[in-house]
Amino acid sequence: MLRSQTRGNGLLRTTTAIATVCLSVLAVLSASSSDTGARAAGPVQPAVVIIGDSLSTGHGTSPADAWPNLVENDPGFQQFHATIVNAAHDGSGYVSVGDNGSTFGSQVETSVTDGTRLVLFFGSENDMGTTPGETELAAARAFASVKSRAPDADIVVVGPPSYTSTPEAERLNIRDQDRAAAQKAGADFVDPIDLGWIMDDAADLIGPDGDHPSVAGQQYLQAKMEALIEPRIRQASPGNTPFAG
Repeated sequence: MLRSQTRGNGLLRTTTAIATVCLSVLAVLSASSSDTGARAAGPVQPAVVIIGDSLSTGHGTSPADAWPNLVENDPGFQQFHATIVNAAHDGSGYVSVGDNGSTFGSQVETSVTDGTRLVLFFGSENDMGTTPGETELAAARAFASVKSRAPDADIVVVGPPSYTSTPEAERLNIRDQDRAAAQKAGADFVDPIDLGWIMDDAADLIGPDGDHPSVAGQQYLQAKMEALIEPRIRQASPGNTPFAG
């Protein structure tokens, strides 16, 4: 009888030990699986979304020469582990409907997400000829859409450039509407006309069609845009060195 109890106790201890080992193995496997999932997901890369027209698509040169692509491939930008999403389409504006039915507002809808760190609008002279106040209202809607989709994203609004120091009144009117909407939205407004972008060297920076940047012009815009992008991306990635340019 005593021997039978001893055998029973031994069997119980053995069964308990096996169960303990199995539970430990399962715990290790579960932790390993969890860690692997976390590593696989990794940190979300902050995105810079470019909203624009043919000045940002490489029209007249090539997509590879377009300033957004030049920025993305600059080693100085790559150190921030961010991505460029170039949503620009030829012919687009806040009101103007461009290729593929694109407007600046629809570009926001298709490209801006909660992972977007910065949205940079550039243009557009394509809105010249719209009814008074129409561009400002459309711009306000586009900026509000950014805030809804990416509440933490910075918004930089770059107005339409002029290649002469005496721009048309209508171009200035579009510039003013863009600025008014940006200010009301709390976005940063940058005025290429007041800053004299391109004007002093248009013969070299603008291509044969007299409207779109040459290869040198795209490189010029790269430098201008990097100066706007860098400090805003740097806020999310402190300790990095400046753009190589």
